[in-house]
Amino acid sequence: MSTETANAKDVARKDVYQIINDRLIEQLEKGTAPWQQPWTVGGLPKNIISKNFYRGINMMLLFNDEFEHNLFISFKQLKDIGGKVKKGEKAFMIVYWKPWERKNKGTDQNEETIDTKKKYILRYHYVFNIAQCENIPDKYLPLVRETKELPSCESIVNAMPLCPPIHHKEQSAFYDFKHDFVNMPKKNSFKNDESYYATLFHELVHSTGHESRLNRDTVTQMTEIGGDTYSLEELVAEIGTCYLQSVAGIASDFQQSTAYIKGWLAKLKGDKRFIFRAAKESQKAVDYILNRKDIPEDVPHDEE
Repeated sequence: MSTETANAKDVARKDVYQIINDRLIEQLEKGTAPWQQPWTVGGLPKNIISKNFYRGINMMLLFNDEFEHNLFISFKQLKDIGGKVKKGEKAFMIVYWKPWERKNKGTDQNEETIDTKKKYILRYHYVFNIAQCENIPDKYLPLVRETKELPSCESIVNAMPLCPPIHHKEQSAFYDFKHDFVNMPKKNSFKNDESYYATLFHELVHSTGHESRLNRDTVTQMTEIGGDTYSLEELVAEIGTCYLQSVAGIASDFQQSTAYIKGWLAKLKGDKRFIFRAAKESQKAVDYILNRKDIPEDVPHDEE
């Protein structure tokens, strides 16, 4: 192999490393650490044809909370089973090690010898999530969990005045303050229906802070993730969620992250009025959602 060819291969290998590194940096800058994902909703990334799970760096590269299932297929595999990619969809890069042999010529006394050494080159190709494809035979697709509406929960949602629109467009749960809507993953993404409603209650409590409702400053003036205002608002939503679950008569495994818990512990130890304010604001939020009209006007403020 010439020096020029070897240099070209080295550059190609470095380019793959750079592409992958840039992809991970992009995720981190969005506040997502791909190696810390629990994979509880969509499952571990898996190829639907080989049934093999993606491992190592590929598991991180395929993390995406946009899809209901972390199931992927290559373009060739998709074509072989009669499927096709939906118009406008973009593929996901994954990497693999391609073996190749390097031959070095030498001499052993008067005879020419060839020393063969196996090397591996980092290469990449692309896969698509099944949600980006169509015409995939049913036998390759996951069974869909049957869902049902829980009347006690639906009555709470329906009773809320000025209830924000509830969308199911992205595979993540959040309240968009700027556009005043709640987004929820599809119901069959959740372990059970109770977990879906618990998550929805959490986001609806956030939405009560909008200026058109209770105008709560922990929402209207929310700062960076992890800050005091953000931590307080999350605690308000957490307490409110527990209250609404009790009203609806449901239980779920809805939990907050360790980071939130540590933050709350620090605040509780440093500010004795922190929990009182959170409880007061969550009660206001719950009363608003339940559309309660019989609240006494002379109820004292908890922190006074």
